[in-house]
Amino acid sequence: MNLIKKIRLLLNWEETPKPDPSILPDIYNQFRPFQLPLILTVLTMLVGTIGYVVIEDFTLMDAIYQTGITFTTVGFGEIAPISDLGRIFTITLIISGFAVFSIAMGILVAALNKGHIGTIFKERHMLYQIARMKKHFVVCYHNDYTIELTKQLRHNHIPFVVIDPREDMQEIAIKYKYPYFLKEEPHTDIAMLKAHMSSAKGLITLSSSIADNIALIASTRLFEQEHKLPRPYYVISSADCDNDVDKLKKLGADTVVSPTKLTAQRIGVMASRPDMENLLEEFLYKTDTPLDMEEIFIPKTSWLVLKKLKESHLREIANVSVVGMTKQNGKFTAMPKGDMLIMSESKLLIVGTHKGIKMVKELIPLRKKPKELSYV
Repeated sequence: MNLIKKIRLLLNWEETPKPDPSILPDIYNQFRPFQLPLILTVLTMLVGTIGYVVIEDFTLMDAIYQTGITFTTVGFGEIAPISDLGRIFTITLIISGFAVFSIAMGILVAALNKGHIGTIFKERHMLYQIARMKKHFVVCYHNDYTIELTKQLRHNHIPFVVIDPREDMQEIAIKYKYPYFLKEEPHTDIAMLKAHMSSAKGLITLSSSIADNIALIASTRLFEQEHKLPRPYYVISSADCDNDVDKLKKLGADTVVSPTKLTAQRIGVMASRPDMENLLEEFLYKTDTPLDMEEIFIPKTSWLVLKKLKESHLREIANVSVVGMTKQNGKFTAMPKGDMLIMSESKLLIVGTHKGIKMVKELIPLRKKPKELSYV
């Protein structure tokens, strides 16, 4: 076993992730009704074998074979001539086999009609698939916001799991194309374990009830502490009023969206500048536009730290523009000048092409000055 582990380590092979056995639904309890037919089958085979040995003086293997073909009523006939007493015994064995078979079929049909076995196998299969996910989002509670959000996540190829305690969650998942879903209360430990939160990127709770959002945010932060995760989750929530927004942020939400406020702001922009009505949607939300905007984090080890903005030459290298900078203390500077220093753990708001932004995201984490600057 140690040799296999060493070979896997040498070849950089990773074991296929598996869910915790404690969260898998217990399938063995569903087969308890089959214990009676199994016991009756073993007893019938045992009695039949002993009967043929005693009555007909068969060898052990001949007795087992004769009992098997008689019990299953396959119609192969007798392997050797038997006495009248042996024939009576054979008839009794055939009737017993038919009775056991009928009981087993009745139990099987009843179990399949309940649907529990099929449901359990589907859930186990889904849990194994979720265990293989990495950097996914856990979306809690199904509602209109969830429907639109999951469309965007699918469109951007971001993996996600939807959790909701509704009984008809399977039908909802099929209707709205949720690839992975769980029928659980989202704030419980079992739900977080099943959603493979240890490998998740973040959690999104969009319940209309502020109490549900509070319970979920508190449970998520507690889950982080109990499992000593290396990085905190990015938690997104929704709230209707400013007071609720402040509460959720104090409890640990990284971003709280107020649908009411967003709608009012959008309508206000439309009313004051009708010609700019669709600019935001065209620029930020559509994927087929030539320009994109993204905020990029500057790690402590980046070659850009303590460099002036004009020394980065991002425009020359990747054809992008820095339109904003957020320092570690949260202070935002719009349209920063070229002499501004780039501090560690700050964020650059960049506008450019998809290709250019992708290039910048690859260059910024480097420790050494990139080779591209040699030609600028």
